[in-house]
Amino acid sequence: MTGARRGLAALVPLVALACLGLAGPESPAAAAAPPANSVVPFGSTAVGANAVAGANAAVVGMAATPDGGGYWLVASDGGIFSYGDASFHGSAGSLLLNAPVVGVAATPDAGGYWLAASDGGIFTYGDASFHGSAGSLLLSAPVVGMAATTDGGGYWLVARDGGVFTYGDARYFGSLARATLPGPVVGLAAAAGGAGYWLAVGSEPLAGEVVGIDPGHNGLNYSAPDVIDAPVFNGTGDESCDTTGTATDSGYTEAQFNFNVATYLQADLQAEGATVVLTRTNNQGVGPCVTTRAAIINDAHANVAVDIHADGGPADGRGFAVLEPTADGPNNGVIAPSAAFATTLRNAFAAGTPMPVSSYDGVDGLQPRNDLAGLNLTTVPKVLIECGNMRNATDAALLVTPAFQQEAATAMARAITQYLSGSEG
Repeated sequence: MTGARRGLAALVPLVALACLGLAGPESPAAAAAPPANSVVPFGSTAVGANAVAGANAAVVGMAATPDGGGYWLVASDGGIFSYGDASFHGSAGSLLLNAPVVGVAATPDAGGYWLAASDGGIFTYGDASFHGSAGSLLLSAPVVGMAATTDGGGYWLVARDGGVFTYGDARYFGSLARATLPGPVVGLAAAAGGAGYWLAVGSEPLAGEVVGIDPGHNGLNYSAPDVIDAPVFNGTGDESCDTTGTATDSGYTEAQFNFNVATYLQADLQAEGATVVLTRTNNQGVGPCVTTRAAIINDAHANVAVDIHADGGPADGRGFAVLEPTADGPNNGVIAPSAAFATTLRNAFAAGTPMPVSSYDGVDGLQPRNDLAGLNLTTVPKVLIECGNMRNATDAALLVTPAFQQEAATAMARAITQYLSGSEG
């Protein structure tokens, strides 16, 4: 696993934070469900509720100023949002990141901050000094958090496997890198005076669950037209065994996008304890046929499944759409759960990525279909997601980036976890 993967801290984006004061009446801000990418105050706080409007990426962390008079929020694309007496010192929002940002830490005087990416990269702003990073290392697990020393002369990074990296005057006290853990490490906090630190260990919410992932098309489909053009019965009629898929104007293929997202999603789900079944394990092959893909997932008795695609729609059309099955016989028993999962995935993708819902396909991001083998022949709850439109320049600029591909996988993982756990929180 390289440093470009994400850990559990990215799987469940921090979109609201509660500062708990003394026990007492619930504050008005907590009475209603908070909006996405927001802060909810409790008790006595100097700064009230705030929400990031029109964020390009999901908020994943925050840091408060030393006097408690303000805070910064950081999004996975490196964007910074400052409130109260927290000053803006710069952001990575305009950079093409190799990996998403997962955390932020402030300097002691609030004159700057550090951003940490999941590949161990460090970005410094204001009076935050650069003391080193893990960005050039081949990590065995992604970085999920950071903490700074009391004097700002160093910082710690922690990876999902419990590995700890120290820089500047941050001392090494130990790690969980070689321990057998019940779940991934999800965070790090420093003790006063830099005398130690705590590592938070999570759990595996998907233990015992089987998830099917079908990355649409394949990288060499173009080389075997006699194979992929052969007709197969999709449950309601004939369609081609497979197709080459679409591509951006620059030639970036849908098959590659689909496989990249599937690989990130596989890692995310396995980190949560799921057994993952893929219909193809590389992007250097032909097929398999859409009917075979459906059979692979059906035979695995998956608890839920997702077909990953990107669309080749009209050049002036934007956005993603979740396609869900309609009853045609084999899939009759999974129409209702598939529809429920479609809604959960639509909501998670809209909240967790900068891609809008489709302007040309479906209604509010949902579209029933009866002409696709993967949906017609499924015997497990399943949907197909078109993650964006490769023929639209704005969508294409997102789709080709590793950061968006990881965000897409994160949103899918969150939806799958919500669906399988019965939680919509």
